[in-house]
Amino acid sequence: MAWDEWEQLKTAAQDRSARMQLNQASTQGGEQGDLAVDRQDLAAIGDSAFKLFEDLGRHGRDAWSSSQTAAKDLITQEYEIGSGLDVVQKKWEKQLQSLVDACAHISNHMDFTKKAHRGDEYFIASTVSSLETLDKGFDEGSKS
Repeated sequence: MAWDEWEQLKTAAQDRSARMQLNQASTQGGEQGDLAVDRQDLAAIGDSAFKLFEDLGRHGRDAWSSSQTAAKDLITQEYEIGSGLDVVQKKWEKQLQSLVDACAHISNHMDFTKKAHRGDEYFIASTVSSLETLDKGFDEGSKS
């Protein structure tokens, strides 16, 4: 590689890096960003997670009894597939429990988040209204 070519590559890389902005939204124009979540969004996520939790809990083990019976019968008849079916059933049970736990965690977290946001809104509203009341008191005192 010639020296001139190296210098051109360095200059091009510097030009690209000067335009690159990582890990943050643009702050030009004083904008705060566009991420917004309202209680309806959180409620929908929490409701979906709870419904999945219930459905998995209700139907996720429907095949457990017949699978275990089939595995035992196949093992008794000395078919190797019986132990394979038993392993699959145990792995299914483990994965199902992980998924049920994750759904419960999501649902509970969404409930907590809704309550936390409601508390934050109450705090902000009460603080702002207190400041407005205080300002009115100062304004009334300066009129006399």
